[in-house]
Amino acid sequence: MTFKEQIQQGIPSVLPVKKVYDLAINHAPKRKDILSAEEKKLALKNALRYFEAKHHEELLPEFAEELEKYGRIYMYRFRPDYEMKARDIAEYPGKSVQAKSIMLMIQNNLDYAVAQHPHELITYGGNGAVFQNWAQYLLTMQYLSEMTDKQTLTMYSGHPMGLYPSNKNAPRVVVTNGMVIPNYSQPDDWEKMNALGVSQYGQMTAGSYMYIGPQGIVHGTTITVLNGFRKIKKEPKGNLFVTAGLGGMSGAQPKAGNIAGCITVCAEVNPKITQVRLDQGWIDEKITDLDELVARVNSAKQNKETVSIAYLGNIVEVWEKFDEANVHIDLGSDQTSLHNPWAGGYYPVDISFEDANNMMAENPELFKEKVQETLRRHAKAINKHTDKGTYFFDYGNAFLLEASRAGADVMNPNPTIGREFKYPSYVQDIMGPMCFDYGFGPFRWVCASGKSEDLAKTDAIACAVLEKIKENSPEEIQQQMADNIQWIKGAQENKLVVGSQARILYADAEGRMKIAKAFNKAIKKGEIGHVVLGRDHHDVSGTDSPYRETSNIYDGSQFTADMAIQNVIGDSFRGATWVSIHNGGGVGWGEVINGGFGMLLDGSKEASKRLKSMLFWDVNNGISRRSWARNSEAVFAIKRAMKSEKKLKVTLPNFVDDALLKNF
Repeated sequence: MTFKEQIQQGIPSVLPVKKVYDLAINHAPKRKDILSAEEKKLALKNALRYFEAKHHEELLPEFAEELEKYGRIYMYRFRPDYEMKARDIAEYPGKSVQAKSIMLMIQNNLDYAVAQHPHELITYGGNGAVFQNWAQYLLTMQYLSEMTDKQTLTMYSGHPMGLYPSNKNAPRVVVTNGMVIPNYSQPDDWEKMNALGVSQYGQMTAGSYMYIGPQGIVHGTTITVLNGFRKIKKEPKGNLFVTAGLGGMSGAQPKAGNIAGCITVCAEVNPKITQVRLDQGWIDEKITDLDELVARVNSAKQNKETVSIAYLGNIVEVWEKFDEANVHIDLGSDQTSLHNPWAGGYYPVDISFEDANNMMAENPELFKEKVQETLRRHAKAINKHTDKGTYFFDYGNAFLLEASRAGADVMNPNPTIGREFKYPSYVQDIMGPMCFDYGFGPFRWVCASGKSEDLAKTDAIACAVLEKIKENSPEEIQQQMADNIQWIKGAQENKLVVGSQARILYADAEGRMKIAKAFNKAIKKGEIGHVVLGRDHHDVSGTDSPYRETSNIYDGSQFTADMAIQNVIGDSFRGATWVSIHNGGGVGWGEVINGGFGMLLDGSKEASKRLKSMLFWDVNNGISRRSWARNSEAVFAIKRAMKSEKKLKVTLPNFVDDALLKNF
């Protein structure tokens, strides 16, 4: 069968041959045995409902074995034989070009070069899933190949509920992931619902089909590191940034350190993913011995090198060794997947990777104890360094939150509203006031032709647009404009593409709209192929997350989720091709609500109208909320937006003199 025919057949009527478990692929760890005997039967019934009754007898023992061995039913047998990658949009079958663009993005999320655990349909973060099983993938792709522009596909946590009559201005797909009742948002609730096959953790851009590999966070990390050094009034050159995590999004850290120009040491316990990052060129060197690491870092400091070094081992060992050897750390952070601490997101020190994985599945309570012991040790070592002048920030991975729950010394001795921890979130001190409040966030695009020359052309178009905007930009955002122009000029030489021909660029509403409009004109002229627009959910408006995206909201509303919900609803009727809303994300299940979108540009007048309507709202919704929280940068930005768009009228806050409150 051809590729198109395989997509169109959906779940095959004749069972494919059972697949051999591929040991060369990076697999998800075994999930803990959390279901009762009756619940296991329910999980099997739930899985078998995708298949005709005549196949149940053959599939039942196979699915039962998967549930026993892996803690989930992935349906490995139904994994397609064709290469999993984003193709030229013209290669996809279908009646709707918009639907074809979504198929392209789904396959990109599962590309072996992009996905963390591709055979388990997990894109990043240890549990950020596109689908729960391969039957869902097959059925979804079939639906998309049949869809017209007068239908909408609804996705319930990876399950395609079906195609419904709609209209051409409605989204082609509406995605929800993990949207469970709030009182059932504990980690074990997710484990149970996911094992039953009824809910999934979509992370941010995994379950919304908008992940573009580590590049998606390289830019934000570069800005964070640059501004971190600016904050401590040091040049990156010859100075040290220490962090952890090389899987999924965290793999961007060493590349960002190189672009910023510092020395980066990034620890990782998984040998397979460490080697992948080395092979991809995302790290320069790999070291397995702590004494060798100390000598190498001291040499790099002396020679003022720009270099990224992976330490294959536990990050706690690095912090402790550098304290003992008097290696000064300038910037420190962590980007292990601590939103998922009990299922492979963070590993205990002094236990091998293999033994830890076995303990995780066979003795989860002991594993949890060991993780919490490690978090206490981790925090203690960090505190020693910060006493010597290290600037440490939480990188939004729930490090401080989980460390506090473990009883580590991370609490602020003099807490204020929004400042309960000893160390700030990077959004509080860096990205919030410097970027999000001004409307700058991770705008991205994918060239649907798959051609590198199209990406080069879009880079040039975006750069020209930004340089033109910068000429008349106010002083308050000149630094942001300059950083982004520098980024886009170096994007090609930094070899950021993994998977699809994609680019990320921090831009405000004006930049996003003008870049998108220029792309649409170029498509109409035939200079480039179709382009898919999107963004990370980690943005100005998309996410309500009290310890990350909204951690610099100090009016008490940081635990509300109105902004994310309003954002996705507003995007859906203003022109998005698809929209998504998730419970979960980078800081954990039950800790955040985040929404995203995708939009296809096809060169048409309709696309031009949609991009202007939707992109303006998508950014200014968040600026409005930040302004109402009395963030002065956001007040400046929303006043500027109202001047540029006469139809915009936003409620502005009145500021209270703190002196009036002294006696109350």
